[in-house]
Amino acid sequence: MKGLKNIFAGGWGIIAVGVVIGILAPLLQKWGNPGNMGVCVACFERDIAGAVGLHRAGVVQYIRPEIIGFVFGSLGAALIFKEYRPRLGSAPIVRFMLGAFAMIGALVFLGCPWRAALRLAAGDGNAILGLLGLAVGVWIGTLFLKGGYNLGRTQPTHHTAGLMLPLFMAGLLALLFIFPAVSGEAKNGVLFYSLKGPGAMHAPLLVSLGVGLLIGFLAQRSRFCTMGAIRDFVLFRQMHLLSGFIALIITAFIVNFMVGQFHPGFAGQPVAHTMHVWNFAGMILSGLAFCLAGGCPGRQLFLAGEGDGDAAVFVMGMIVGAGFSHNFGLASSPKGVGPYGIEAVVIGLLVCLFIGFTMRKRIA
Repeated sequence: MKGLKNIFAGGWGIIAVGVVIGILAPLLQKWGNPGNMGVCVACFERDIAGAVGLHRAGVVQYIRPEIIGFVFGSLGAALIFKEYRPRLGSAPIVRFMLGAFAMIGALVFLGCPWRAALRLAAGDGNAILGLLGLAVGVWIGTLFLKGGYNLGRTQPTHHTAGLMLPLFMAGLLALLFIFPAVSGEAKNGVLFYSLKGPGAMHAPLLVSLGVGLLIGFLAQRSRFCTMGAIRDFVLFRQMHLLSGFIALIITAFIVNFMVGQFHPGFAGQPVAHTMHVWNFAGMILSGLAFCLAGGCPGRQLFLAGEGDGDAAVFVMGMIVGAGFSHNFGLASSPKGVGPYGIEAVVIGLLVCLFIGFTMRKRIA
């Protein structure tokens, strides 16, 4: 059992997880998900926000089963291997705000770190700017970590607290079955559905849910994290997590090439824009927020699945941040950055820098 328990924790294990994600994500696109968006945690949480009415951007409204699968796959792994540990830390409002600004930055770029990697693997040159911005944002965050930045220790808590986000996801799944999409109808009961655009493009529900469950299970076992990959390399020159991230990109490139989804260039890429400065700056904001919060958006879902209430607060901050992004003209589109997206990135960076500078423990 010990060998089975640790099979994905070693160097080859994390690479195997990257390979699996690199295969499944492009296939999800082939099976119906939007272009270069087989998996995008930020975009999918944005779609969920729209589906429950937190924003009314009609082209991005759908409850994405992959997100639900991520949480339940992680929960299942944690329960099987006795790693379900309900816990809470400190500064919940800070974590919530970091989640909101991480989402704002991601929607200015149009993708989370997962999608940035998948966009690159499909030939989208704009993703280079996003990944460079992510690295810079994480690097800034590591400077705060070296300077004593800390949001406080986690403490054990009631099992009920650890189950709040999984129960929320269970509620979303129930709504998806109770109020399914109706052809030609933008709303069924309490849920909104896109009739066109990225929100109307999705793989079959059970396929999406199954892929999400598998990725959630494997990521919980391996501690897969895109932000952590960069952070660990910058701080400790460790390649462990980074090797999984690189394996994802290489594998996704191969799969995209094989199935005809590799289209190199900058212009005309699906759900992307060519405002390079703000592709870069948006992901600086996201990378810094992820680093200050302790994990990329996927890792936050996996942590929440194993009972981490702090991660759950961050996830809810991202979902609410998606609502703000579309309600207040912050999110980008293929035409470019939204009317107030630039101002939002600047404000977000100032807020994150304020958090980083003021939440450091002074060492006597």
